[in-house]
Amino acid sequence: QVQLVESGGGLVQAGGSLRLACAASGRTFSTYAMGWFRQAPGKEREFVASISWTGGSTDYAASVKGRFTISRDNAKNSVYLQMNTLKPEDTAVYYCAASRMPTPQSIARMYNDWGQGTQVTVSS
Repeated sequence: QVQLVESGGGLVQAGGSLRLACAASGRTFSTYAMGWFRQAPGKEREFVASISWTGGSTDYAASVKGRFTISRDNAKNSVYLQMNTLKPEDTAVYYCAASRMPTPQSIARMYNDWGQGTQVTVSS
């Protein structure tokens, strides 16, 4: 089992940037893929980005590709989400998740450990 704690959320104006961080503890961090998902009020949780266990492969939702960048630092047991050119529609609770697979995964059921989430609000 992996314990995940997100940080870095907040309120930002449209066009601004935020960097989310997720600290992991428990199962050996460097052996599994990590992902970010988000859930807006009244909507289903949706995939945002994922990164392989080595950091060499990534996957992004079409809605964030070119604006968001996922990265990881295995020495610090951490994964990050750099979010640029934020839009009001990016407003959501963002969740960090740990997969049981080594390669990027876009489906929530491929993740078995989740953080509590961090709120991101983008004002217009």
